[in-house]
Amino acid sequence: MNRNIIIVLVMTIVLVIPFLLRKESESLLNPEGRVVVITPHNEAIRYEFGQAFREWYKVRSGKDILVDWRVIGGTSEIVKKVEGDYLSAFRDYWTSELGQEWSQEVQNAFYNRRMTLDDTPQDDTLEESARRKFLESEVSCGLDVFFGGGSYDFIRQAQAGSLVSDGLLEKHPDWFQDDTIPQSFAGEPYWDPDGRWYGAVLSTFGIVYNTDGLARVGYEGVPSTWRDLADPRFLGEIALADPTKSGSITKAFEMIVQKEMQLLYAEYLESGMDAEIAETRAVTEGWESGMRLILLIAANARYFTDSSTKPPLDVSQGDCIVGMSIDFYGRQQAEFNLIRGGTDRFHYLAPAAATTVSVDPIALFRGAPNSEYGKAFIEFVMSPEGQKLWNFKPGTPGGPRLYALRRSPVTKRLYDPEHLPYRSDPEVNDFETAGDFVYQSAWTGSLFSPLRFTIRVMMIDPHHELVEAWSAIIQAREQGRVAAADEAFDLLMQIDEINHEAAAGVINQTLRSRNKIEEVRLSKSLASTFRERYIEARRIAMGK
Repeated sequence: MNRNIIIVLVMTIVLVIPFLLRKESESLLNPEGRVVVITPHNEAIRYEFGQAFREWYKVRSGKDILVDWRVIGGTSEIVKKVEGDYLSAFRDYWTSELGQEWSQEVQNAFYNRRMTLDDTPQDDTLEESARRKFLESEVSCGLDVFFGGGSYDFIRQAQAGSLVSDGLLEKHPDWFQDDTIPQSFAGEPYWDPDGRWYGAVLSTFGIVYNTDGLARVGYEGVPSTWRDLADPRFLGEIALADPTKSGSITKAFEMIVQKEMQLLYAEYLESGMDAEIAETRAVTEGWESGMRLILLIAANARYFTDSSTKPPLDVSQGDCIVGMSIDFYGRQQAEFNLIRGGTDRFHYLAPAAATTVSVDPIALFRGAPNSEYGKAFIEFVMSPEGQKLWNFKPGTPGGPRLYALRRSPVTKRLYDPEHLPYRSDPEVNDFETAGDFVYQSAWTGSLFSPLRFTIRVMMIDPHHELVEAWSAIIQAREQGRVAAADEAFDLLMQIDEINHEAAAGVINQTLRSRNKIEEVRLSKSLASTFRERYIEARRIAMGK
């Protein structure tokens, strides 16, 4: 009899499962609604948040909602697409619905985040009118939600007007308190006071390294500071991502510059220098010190990749020894290595008091076609249920289905003791381990775009010549040709064209002008200057 019951149960399962799967498939193919989300987040994050949101919304509304993910690259690529789509949409709105003539002045003005409007629209100039009409409109880029990437790009997009309030601050004011999600921490903003964006998850930046590789080149200990990455033993062994493709990676390079500024500031204060003078000198000289350090790190780099996930992968496999990485890419790769092979040769380390604790935000687009579902998706991500997905273990109460996302939630209460048994990284609390590093936005915030531009023209475009020059200098030192090596190194370190005055002046002004012809002209000129300098440095080092 028991055997017959088992047979019946098995047959029932075999018959029922296809119907259950078909129902699930049909709900995906024929959803009752959809929310279109553009993101740089990886597949694991998209899967877990997509599935969990569908279940969360189904319970509350009875509707099957599909998350329609759009993935085109990093934050920089997303911003370019969004700006282009808003330009096309507003041009059509301006000419077709408002019956106005399109002009270059209108194009330059409608998205101008620096334009201030008064309360007298009747006195508006053409430019002011274009700006006001855009901010009063429901012009759409065809997307609902922007999810993930650095806060820098979200702040700029909110100021430009492409991101709008979704009402979450008013709906859940208890979520946005100092003991839950503070408005700012260690100098970093965590949400917009006007509700146009919210930090959804924490991010730090650090170093990934392979212990087998360190032993191979005779490096004792581990690289624990940004300056360690300039060690000549790492020539051709460092993996870097291209900051022009990702706002988050640019933030990592910004931390190097900030740390150099802060070291100098502390040194000048300790010497008895006046605080205002110390700050001015530290910012100016720290920029140049930081750029020289990044130059040497770039000289050691095997490549600059478009993919932020490639450096930790290559370091874990031993193709490179060291890399710069966002924290969760490093932690996810470490977990993957342990699961697949049980090896602990790969590690992630955040340099002590040398990295900020910033956020990856989420926001609603102006004119979102599915604004109701977009607002619901944002509410879910910021809710306690959504926040648990970031660091709870798969299968734990409220945790993800399949993937340990290994990220740090922005909600402070999830670091309380009762949640520790469920967390993938119970020992990690970025709110406690930020150290003495406080991000000074006034020092480098306005130089974010010049930073990524400078890295491109000075280190990425002429990367081959840079590596050859650095290799020749290292070889000259090894061979005892100290004078030639020192002369070549001094030439390599000449950065007058991108010093703090130039970065804050002509470079920043050119980038802000949005004149692509002038930007390309400046880019080619600087890249050519540095390329020729590296060629000359190599010639000197080789004694030719």
